Amino acid sequence: MKITVMILILLILFLSQASPQDYTQMSLPEGAVARLGKGVVKGILYSPDGALLAVRASMGIWLYDTTNYRTIALLTGDTGWYNSIAFSADGKTLASGSWDAIVRLWDTNTGEQKGTLSGQMLDVVDLVFSRDGTTLTGVARNNHLVLWDIQTSEMKQLIAGDRGRRIRDAAFSPDGTTVACVHSRYFVRLWDALTGEQKWMADGHGEASFHGLAFSPDGTTVACVDSKSYVRLWNTVTGEQKRTFTGHTEEVFSIAFSSDGETLAIGRSNDVQLWNTVTGQHKQALTGHRSPVRRLAFSPDGATLASGSVDSVYLWDAKTGERKWALTGHTETVKNVAFSPDGATLASCGQVFDNTVRLWDIKTGEQKGGLTGHTGTVYSVAFSPDGMTVAGGGGFRDNTARLWEVQTGKLKRILTGHTGTVYSVAFSPDGMTVASGSEDQTVRLWDTETGEQKRTLTGHTRYVASVSFSPDGGTVASGSHDETVRLWDAETGEQKQVFTEHSGGVESVAFSPDGSTLAGGGGFRDETVRLWDTETGEQKQVFTGHTNKVESIVFSPDGRTVASGAQDGTVRLWDVETGEQKQVFIGHIEMPNSVAFSPDGKTLAGGCIDGTILLWKVH
Repeated sequence: MKITVMILILLILFLSQASPQDYTQMSLPEGAVARLGKGVVKGILYSPDGALLAVRASMGIWLYDTTNYRTIALLTGDTGWYNSIAFSADGKTLASGSWDAIVRLWDTNTGEQKGTLSGQMLDVVDLVFSRDGTTLTGVARNNHLVLWDIQTSEMKQLIAGDRGRRIRDAAFSPDGTTVACVHSRYFVRLWDALTGEQKWMADGHGEASFHGLAFSPDGTTVACVDSKSYVRLWNTVTGEQKRTFTGHTEEVFSIAFSSDGETLAIGRSNDVQLWNTVTGQHKQALTGHRSPVRRLAFSPDGATLASGSVDSVYLWDAKTGERKWALTGHTETVKNVAFSPDGATLASCGQVFDNTVRLWDIKTGEQKGGLTGHTGTVYSVAFSPDGMTVAGGGGFRDNTARLWEVQTGKLKRILTGHTGTVYSVAFSPDGMTVASGSEDQTVRLWDTETGEQKRTLTGHTRYVASVSFSPDGGTVASGSHDETVRLWDAETGEQKQVFTEHSGGVESVAFSPDGSTLAGGGGFRDETVRLWDTETGEQKQVFTGHTNKVESIVFSPDGRTVASGAQDGTVRLWDVETGEQKQVFIGHIEMPNSVAFSPDGKTLAGGCIDGTILLWKVH
């Protein structure tokens, strides 16, 4: 009862304190009460007057006021990730292109969508406004160039390029008259953006592949990165190679010219290097990123450089190299979420590059801290029953489970023994044991005090995707891609039952609060949620409705509802007794990988591949 009252108070305070600048409340889908995380950073762009910074993310476009870098708007509406954005010359309109082949126009003052433009565009790669603002030009991955009349929203011209060479990257010259494209990886081509005629082509001859393009502010130079991490500069008129920046020992991910054209910023695996384009001399290094710097943009006055990795945007003084601001809250793929027992904290994991378990304050929506130590992607996370410890399971050459103190963030134990990715972790009800399921086809039980392995459960013939303890701690359930769910005696390690009704790999398993029912979520070719009686082994219910594999399932605290998140982009609630669908939550841009109920059962968290967590109100 105390927990229920606490959660209600926290939720009321959280909602009442929300302001127009509170990003957790912006552009929420129907039924959601908050959003944690801003998604994966996909691009950054300053408005022509430098007053706005647009951050293109996996689930929308965030607009920041550059006087204080506070979030002022979130633009959403596309059904796919945003690939490109462009400001009009007066900064009043922002155009966005995405996977859904529709270009949207936004009012930057109100954040409202003004209109849409369509054409024979497949996956818009880049956009540019004409200087007078009357025309928008877009280039698509299917080698089409389209010109639209902004006033009428009509397509003025369609230029179809060589269909045999798909576009990998593209960039427009500052005046919008020339477009540079990387075709089929091995060619850099410059087109006339009005006629579609090719100006010149650089050929890698199948040896050097290219990516990343940037024009100098005067349009006379185009820069590109090759597979040797060399940065090449060409004369845009003659096609002559002017300079090559060599000697990079790390992969180069992004490039950008300063507003005066005299500096070239080069984004690498965790830093930014600044070079003088006139002398070819190295100027300085900007360090601090924890993952590859894939996006760069100078402010129009040249005073600030914005650099973006998947989880953050840093703002640097371009002259001194001092970091001025950090726009945080962006997160990469969320693979798993878990509420603390008191409901005040949510843990999430799944970041590929920083390998961190993140803790979120449910009241404020802010990150409370990060639990580090894994050397690979963290696939699973769980709180101990007393809320004092968090367990995480890692993969990609890590293959460990780790235990941290929640209050201090200190690493307590490293549980080693698995020979493959640890896909799932679960605490026993008394907190004395952790179960882990792995790619190595085993379930292992560990002593949380000593870190010693207590026993290994073998029998699965493919990797174990999920593990769960029964409420009394006597049974461990495991779901595997061998299409079975198995029950094990937690004390002896003996196999008790095998459920074979799933016709595809089993992604998730969960016990009901009273332990009488076990739920399993099916993978490809199955896409169902199934319930079994744990005593008799009889199948009790089959929930159908998802159109893609069920990534995660969980029972509500009262045991009357099962929540499921699937790759079809929906989270669904099911009535355990009747099998009827009670609610459907639609709003995740990509598949929800994990679902978790708050302790009072009134809030459901969904962690998504787009790098965000949505909190839904449960009726």
